[in-house]
Amino acid sequence: MRPPVLVSAEELRAELAGERRPVLLDVRWALGDPHGRDHYLRAHIPSAVYVDLDTELAAPAQPLAGRHPLPTAAALQQAARSWGVTAARPVVVYDDAGGLAAARSWWLLRWAGVADVRILDGSLAAWRGAGGRLAEGEEVAAVPGDIVLSPGRLPVLSADRAAALPDHGVLLDARAGERYRGEAEPIDPRAGHIPGAVSAPTAENLDPDGRFADAEQAAKRFAALGVTPGTEVGVYCGSGVTAAHQVAALAVAGIDAALYPGSWSAWSADPRRPVATGPQPRLEER
Repeated sequence: MRPPVLVSAEELRAELAGERRPVLLDVRWALGDPHGRDHYLRAHIPSAVYVDLDTELAAPAQPLAGRHPLPTAAALQQAARSWGVTAARPVVVYDDAGGLAAARSWWLLRWAGVADVRILDGSLAAWRGAGGRLAEGEEVAAVPGDIVLSPGRLPVLSADRAAALPDHGVLLDARAGERYRGEAEPIDPRAGHIPGAVSAPTAENLDPDGRFADAEQAAKRFAALGVTPGTEVGVYCGSGVTAAHQVAALAVAGIDAALYPGSWSAWSADPRRPVATGPQPRLEER
C-alpha cells in the first residue's frame, strides 16, 4: 500500500479536531520572495509551526551541490524535533502556492523515514474555502519532538546518474518551458537543459484551483511524456525544490521517481556538463 500523498482541507479539519492531531508545518517560500515568515505571522492555520526552507530544508549553497543542497541528517533531525515531529503523530505540510514549496518538506521527511507525511491539497486557499479559521503570530511546537530520522528512504540521482538516465528511462525537467528551452535563465549560470531531459513544467501538476490533478489525470499526463508504471524516472528543477512537487505528482499517479537534488543550479555551474537548448531533449547540444 502506498502512503497517501495529499489531504483535503475538510479531512484536515476533522483530524485537527480528533485525538491524533497532525503536526502542521507552514512552508511559505517562493523564489524572489524572502518574506515567508511575515506571511506566516499575518495568517496561518492554527497550531502550524513555520519552517524556513532556505535554512531548515537545505544546507548552505555550494556551486557543485546547487542552491538548495540536502541538509545533513543531524541538521534535519534537529529541525524536525524543533517543529514537534514525533513518531506517534502524522505530519501535514502546506504553503500558499499549490504545495510548490511545501512539497520540499514532504519529500525530505519521507526521504528521512517519516512515513505519514501529507501535503494539504489546494494549500491555504483550500483551507480558507473550507471555512477553516486562521491565527496570527508565532507558534511553537505544543509537544517536543523526538523523531529519529533515517535518511535514504527515497531515491536520489547524482549528476552522473541524471546524465545517463535518458538512455534507459525518462528524466523530467520541472522548470518553466522558457527556462528548459534556454530562452531565459534568471538565476543560474547557464541557460538550457540537461541533454535528453523532457520538459514537464511543475505548474502543470495543478488544476486551475491550485489542487493536484487526480490520479487518472496525472497518469495520462505523464504517460504522454513517456512515463508509465515501471519506467525508471528522475526529476530535476532549478534547485531541487519544485522537483519534489513533481515527485509528489508522480506518486499520486502511482509512479516512483528519483530526485536530482542539485538540479540545474548544480549542473549549470559545472563547466564539464553539456547543455542542450531548444524545445527538444537533445536539440543544439553544446
